[in-house]
Amino acid sequence: MAGVSRHQLDNGLTVLLKEQHSAPVISWWVLYRIGSRNERTGQTGVSHWVEHMMFKGTGQFPGGDLDKMISREGGTWNAQTSMDYTAYFETMPADRIDLALRLEADRMVNAQFEPEEVESERTVIISERQGAENSPLFWLGEEVRAAAFRVHGYHHEILGDQADLETMTRDDLYNHYRRHYMPNNAIAVAVGDFNSADMLRRVEELYGTIPPGDLPKLFQRPEPEQQGERRVRVERPGSNHFLEVAYHAPAATDDDWFKLAILNSVLTGPSGMGGGSVDNKTSRLYQALVKSEIAADVDGSIMPTIDPYLYDLVATLRPGRTLEEAETVVEREIERLRNEPISQAELDKAKKQARALFAYSTERVTAQAFWLAFAENFESYTWFEHYVPRLEAVTIQDVQDVAQRYLRPQNRTVGWFIPTGNGATDYEGEE
Repeated sequence: MAGVSRHQLDNGLTVLLKEQHSAPVISWWVLYRIGSRNERTGQTGVSHWVEHMMFKGTGQFPGGDLDKMISREGGTWNAQTSMDYTAYFETMPADRIDLALRLEADRMVNAQFEPEEVESERTVIISERQGAENSPLFWLGEEVRAAAFRVHGYHHEILGDQADLETMTRDDLYNHYRRHYMPNNAIAVAVGDFNSADMLRRVEELYGTIPPGDLPKLFQRPEPEQQGERRVRVERPGSNHFLEVAYHAPAATDDDWFKLAILNSVLTGPSGMGGGSVDNKTSRLYQALVKSEIAADVDGSIMPTIDPYLYDLVATLRPGRTLEEAETVVEREIERLRNEPISQAELDKAKKQARALFAYSTERVTAQAFWLAFAENFESYTWFEHYVPRLEAVTIQDVQDVAQRYLRPQNRTVGWFIPTGNGATDYEGEE
């Protein structure tokens, strides 16, 4: 990606700028280096809750007016909390971007966390958790993750545990905000129709006077190597059986991550870079599970993360089919990858799909700005620039090599979701 310039203000704020003059639009992101991976037991979900509180406003920008202010200027805005970060953005007409710059500078320092707002949002946060619980895949995914990670903060869901959401206080939230929301713990990115020198000057005016803080000592606990297969079984109301198989996988900074991304494309179809989709009907597991009518759907994903995370496979079974037979097919296809090289045609198709999906997923300024901030958070924005070339460098031998090293039974957690109650079919399989 040509034209990205990186700057660091005296107070430690990292600023990335990329001019793109194809449309009179600018996307502005501010990402903080704090996510759910850094949360201690008792405060799980605090990063996500703080994200919600940032929309309650400041003295200068009252919460009730913010939506109107943004929409009146023709813009959109939102935020997201991840395992590895919390981020906020506005995408505005180019001549209206100053509102976004001023808003985020003010929120970095002056969010209020009024006690009554905290209590009101507690209800919203708990409702969000309970809404997620309506999905069998939420329950299964939470159990698989908790079994796969015994020590590391990836153990818990971004939404947090119900017990913590019921007991966290206003001071817990505000102290989290004060510890982590500071310029030297943030990455700011602008992509769009602007002059870089003018934009940098305005960013320095608004953000340069914000004092840096003492960088927080992030709560981090490395996960020990798994010593054998782990299995979980979830039995809850539902209408479908689901199979999840998760292997420990490397961090995004590891070359092996790109090799596993190509492996996943061969096995289930390519994962998107923040949007878009490519047909996966020729992938190995689609052919083996969906075409044979054992499963209605199968998907795989490998997320780019700061620390080693998971390579995840999920299958939705058809009525009358068993988890045992689905698992047998998955195991057979995994062993094929471990024991036999993939074909040149499969490798070429995986790379072609990756290029197409990358282009589709990153054509808008909002997506480009996000990925620059995202990559800078765990390594450098150049990770995003080099994404396609690093995938292109993967060889047939690379794919077999990572299959042999990572897709071992001892390195996986297997989860079964077995529906109970109305709508469930009797399950006659054996574990």
